[in-house]
Amino acid sequence: MTSIRRGLVPLSSQALEILHTLHDMSGDGRLMFPGLRSPEKAISDAAFIAALRRMGYPKEEMCAHGFRAMASTLLNEQGYPADVIEKQLAHNPREKIRGIYNRAEYLPERRKMLQEWADFLDTLRERARQTA
Repeated sequence: MTSIRRGLVPLSSQALEILHTLHDMSGDGRLMFPGLRSPEKAISDAAFIAALRRMGYPKEEMCAHGFRAMASTLLNEQGYPADVIEKQLAHNPREKIRGIYNRAEYLPERRKMLQEWADFLDTLRERARQTA
């Protein structure tokens, strides 16, 4: 698990493996995704968008927040509790009073959901490879 500005973020085993690989490539720098010009500055938001375009995704088909929307939609359709999904996406409850009093992190549920989500994505990737 890692900590970011908005709180605790549980990670799947696949995500941890990717982060370990990135660490091996980027070394002991302060940032996991340093910019090209300076290891002290993170890559820009535009770098992710540019990577999507290089992979062939047109702007009408996918944007950075599209991944969040896709995950939210599919996780809701798969029956995960809305509170758990929204907490993972770092969304504040629409009800202001509830947001003030409910400080639940739902860590066990989020851990389980994220591992199952990563396994689901692996299954999709494997199916795509088999049909290609």
